Amino acid sequence: MSPLRIVYLLLAVLGLAMTWTYNLQFISEAGGSFDISDFMAAANANAAASSLSWDLTVACIAGLTWMFVESRRLGMRFYWLYFLLTFGVAYAFAFPLFLFFRQGKMEAQTGQQSG
Repeated sequence: MSPLRIVYLLLAVLGLAMTWTYNLQFISEAGGSFDISDFMAAANANAAASSLSWDLTVACIAGLTWMFVESRRLGMRFYWLYFLLTFGVAYAFAFPLFLFFRQGKMEAQTGQQSG
């Protein structure tokens, strides 16, 4: 496995761990349930939170668009899974995971490891 793939995999694990640490904290603070309207209200509680929310939203839309086009270009299967992971888990997990598998596909196609 190339060093670049290892970096992408580590970022995916970090994206999963960090987002869900706070998601679980939010669920705990909300009495054990996940209410999307409360979550969105908290994500826009002040100007800084709104800025980060919109930053993530625009980056997510751009990234998902690119992931779709790139997966089709490379002939990657299950590209729809990254869309589900984005909204079901976290974009911070789905995007580096996509990059991990994309890099693997590119390395397999060229027959060499890039790093």
